[in-house]
Amino acid sequence: MAALAPRLGATAAGVVSASHNPYQDNGIKFFSGEGRKLPDEREREIEGLTARGDEPRPTGEAVGTVEGLGEAARLYVGGVVARLRPAAAGVKVLLDCAHGAAYEAAPLAFSQTGADLTLTGVDPNGTNINEGCGSTHIEKLDASGHDVAFAFDGDADRVLALDEKGSVVDGDRIIAILVRDLVGRGALAGGVVVTVMSNLGFFKAMEALGVPYEVTPVGDRHVAEAMGRLGASVGGEQSGHVILAEHTTTGDGLVTALALLDVMVRTARPLSELAQVMDLYPQTLINVRVEEPGAARDVATSEEVGRAVAAAEERLGGEGRILLRPSGTEPVVRVMVEHSDEVVCRQVCEEIAGVVSGAGANAERGVRT
Repeated sequence: MAALAPRLGATAAGVVSASHNPYQDNGIKFFSGEGRKLPDEREREIEGLTARGDEPRPTGEAVGTVEGLGEAARLYVGGVVARLRPAAAGVKVLLDCAHGAAYEAAPLAFSQTGADLTLTGVDPNGTNINEGCGSTHIEKLDASGHDVAFAFDGDADRVLALDEKGSVVDGDRIIAILVRDLVGRGALAGGVVVTVMSNLGFFKAMEALGVPYEVTPVGDRHVAEAMGRLGASVGGEQSGHVILAEHTTTGDGLVTALALLDVMVRTARPLSELAQVMDLYPQTLINVRVEEPGAARDVATSEEVGRAVAAAEERLGGEGRILLRPSGTEPVVRVMVEHSDEVVCRQVCEEIAGVVSGAGANAERGVRT
């Protein structure tokens, strides 16, 4: 819908989506006429309107002109392959479409590349979206005998890959591969934008390539906003949301997969070799529950936790980093540590998590730290 809205001259577009979640979590995702996600304030305004059950709502002609697109998949794929259609004859590709939005569009697009396709997750029944398949369950995907496998999530705005050896190539590595290719062709503009969750190895790879980067809070909306401000060619998230400004206004798993396949074909290099563009630093993540509602941010920024983090950062030196992120939806502080030594990484993360847990207990008792 994001791709079709500007092409069809629509004022807005909407899609029913469970994203990467079970079908019970279906919601409606809206896009502007430019194919961009709506700002937070506009989304809150829409949510407020839907919550007013006692007010009359427009019907019939008062709604405006609404058009359903029965040929949406073909229209969308036609626009994508007009820009991205690598000559991949003989390349063995496995597609896991998560019984979701990609089930028709991805096979249709990839069939036009000449690739030798194997399909799974292409039989949606209304309740099996993301069920044990797709990018959120990529560990269950067997890519044996294939050059590459692509696993989409339910609404196909993100994709992860498996190389020919069965190793996961996540969003960080996909972005790094695409960035290096653009640098080599002299086509990279404005650097690259990623979130705080990107692996430390990604940042070191960008520094080695001489590519400037900007780091945003988690969320592809933040990435897209920063890309627009910087005029950046590429941005995205470790989870597989990737935005290629030349082709899309928001995360698009199909475009990302085709772009990655294009690099494989043009360079005649296997994905496992391309993925060596960056080293993946060991990463430990611990979610620390804070029982006092609304206390997560206060705990994460407390003096006690700050002292512990400062001491740990000195211990890690330039070979690691610490990230504390209060959840926006749960009473949880996420403690993430990265370091070149996996043992040190785990030890430091456990130590910081212990301090956060203690600070949380103090917050619950009303003790100032």
